[in-house]
Amino acid sequence: MFQVDIIEQCKQNNRKAQLQLYNQYCDGMYIVAKRFLKDAAEAEDVVQEAFIKAFTKLHQYKAEVTFGAWLKRIVVNKSIDFLKAKKQQLVELEEVHLKVADTEYEDKWLVDDAVTLNDVKIAIDKLPDKYQYVVMLYLIEGYDHQEISEILNISEVASRTQLSRGKVKLQELLILKKNGTRY
Repeated sequence: MFQVDIIEQCKQNNRKAQLQLYNQYCDGMYIVAKRFLKDAAEAEDVVQEAFIKAFTKLHQYKAEVTFGAWLKRIVVNKSIDFLKAKKQQLVELEEVHLKVADTEYEDKWLVDDAVTLNDVKIAIDKLPDKYQYVVMLYLIEGYDHQEISEILNISEVASRTQLSRGKVKLQELLILKKNGTRY
C-alpha cells in the first residue's frame, strides 16, 4: 500500500491505517523527541501526543512536504512546548550534526579538533534556554530561520540573532582554559 493511500485512509479514521502509519514513523519520531527531552517516558508521551495531534489535524496536511517532515515539525513543537511547560533543560544529544553555516559571520564557526562530542553536549546544556532552542533547531535538527521563527513564534531576525549569540556562547564554553580544563 502506498503512503498516499495510507494517509487518505487515516483521514477517513481507518484505525488499521493509522496503526500502520504510526509503526512506520514512531521510532524516528521518538529519536527526535529524545534529543529534546531528558526522560525516555516523557519523550514517549510527547510522541504519543504528536501522533494524536497529527491524526486530528491530518486534513490540514497538503503534501507540500513529506509526511515525515510534517510529523517531525509537530514532534519538535510538542517537545519545545513540553520543555517550556516544565522549564527543563534540553536533553543530552545522541548525535550532533553541525549544519554548514550560511552567512559570512557563521563561517567563523570553528572549534578545536580536541573538542569531543561530550564537550559539545555539556556546552549546549549550559546555554540559556533562548539560545539552546535555536541552536538545537538550527544546528541539530537542520531547520532554517524561517522555520525556527514559526516554531518558536519569534521573528527571523530574532532567530538569527539568538543563533549568532548562542554560537558565540558555545564557542566560549568550548575554549580550553589555560590550565587545560574546559569551562
